Amino acid sequence: MKRTFLLSLIALLAVAGRAQGFPDFSKMNFGCDGNSITSGNQWSTTVVSQLGFATHHNVAVGSATWACYPDTQDYGCEGFLGISGGWQPTEDAREMRMRHNNTSKVHIQKFIAEVDEGLFPEPDVFVFSMGTNDGNLGSAVEALRGKSLADVDVTTMAGGARWAIQTIIERFPKCRVFVCTPIQTANVGHNEFNQKIIEILREICRALSVQLIDCYGECGITEKLENGHGQRYLRDGLHPAEEGQQLMGRYIAKEIRNNYF
Repeated sequence: MKRTFLLSLIALLAVAGRAQGFPDFSKMNFGCDGNSITSGNQWSTTVVSQLGFATHHNVAVGSATWACYPDTQDYGCEGFLGISGGWQPTEDAREMRMRHNNTSKVHIQKFIAEVDEGLFPEPDVFVFSMGTNDGNLGSAVEALRGKSLADVDVTTMAGGARWAIQTIIERFPKCRVFVCTPIQTANVGHNEFNQKIIEILREICRALSVQLIDCYGECGITEKLENGHGQRYLRDGLHPAEEGQQLMGRYIAKEIRNNYF
């Protein structure tokens, strides 16, 4: 009896100790950026709900990329046309320019502007989740040269990722930054390309000392069980349905909770 009591007491103390190690997220503010898998009320809503963040500032837009285009505008510059998440074919030059503004650099400039304007508080946790729309990957080695962002080629995925992540770190030095990998899709070829993206993101994150969250390998969504027609978690082979969004959110929330310091 005495031994059972001691074992129970030790178990309770261990649980209490772990609980005390978790921060009070209800006093913290959450920010995120990404593409169509992040925009609106998807996985980030589950994260905010599960961890109880005080605020939710999401600047994600569908079709977004890490990389900029040669004609990408700075957010708020004279003549800024706005941001479009359009993806269907068009010959409208204005629309294409707005689509070319749909990049991580412009999103982060917008995020910072909205904080500076008092629309949202400074973030305590910021999560990036994008990459699946990028084509011009570039090189992590090239993107990581030097300390200043002034010489970084943001027209590559690697350069755009470094610029966006480092800008959040510099502007909000107390903020903990996390970067999610792309998830698996129903398409084998797309997944092979995503793994190239992940290797670059891993190098960028290591160099900037931020945590990479392995949504590709650990969130519970697998190509082996998806047929591209809403078989399990992906409604179209690429975008998570509601259950898949919540699954991602629970996994990301767990990683933030367990690794915040």
